Amino acid sequence: SRILVKPNFVHDTGRPGDGGEDFLCVARLTPEKGIRTLLRAMDLTAAQVRLKIVGTGPLESEAQAAAAQNPRIEYLGVLPLREVLRLMGTAKCVIFPSEWYETFGRVAIEAFSRGTPVIAAQLGAIAELVEDGRTGFYFQPGNAQDLARVIDLAHANTSQLISMRLEARREFDLKYTPERNYELIMAAYDKAIANP
Repeated sequence: SRILVKPNFVHDTGRPGDGGEDFLCVARLTPEKGIRTLLRAMDLTAAQVRLKIVGTGPLESEAQAAAAQNPRIEYLGVLPLREVLRLMGTAKCVIFPSEWYETFGRVAIEAFSRGTPVIAAQLGAIAELVEDGRTGFYFQPGNAQDLARVIDLAHANTSQLISMRLEARREFDLKYTPERNYELIMAAYDKAIANP
């Protein structure tokens, strides 16, 4: 009864993007972020989907090698936030393949701000941010075959993604704006003052 969970927020990124055909992953390239699972999944997808990867880290050479071997993967390295947000707006979905218990998924709410659904591992805080079938899709963490299945599902369901884009932006407006964050923190203070 003394605990309140207040989400983080991001500033409004402007008009949501219109989406596109490419999937996007923005992450630190480390084992716990699920990059290897994502790269394996791209070899298993039935659809001719394309993936862009933004980020750097110890597994950068593996991302580069995967891009060299698979023409459907493009490794972009580190990009300015403005360009990352632009790519999010033009992505079909943002993939969040993390395999550890994230404290929060900032990339997911940045994607929501652009009206982009998120494919997320069903694990920890990220699973609390994404609602399967409404603002994104779940897959089993660490399971490349299941991730490939979900990527194929998202790729094939363009009409569903149109409504999911609206829901993702609605989720951002309801929970993750600076204004909403201010209301939540002030309500927490009011509650604490009223119940010392």
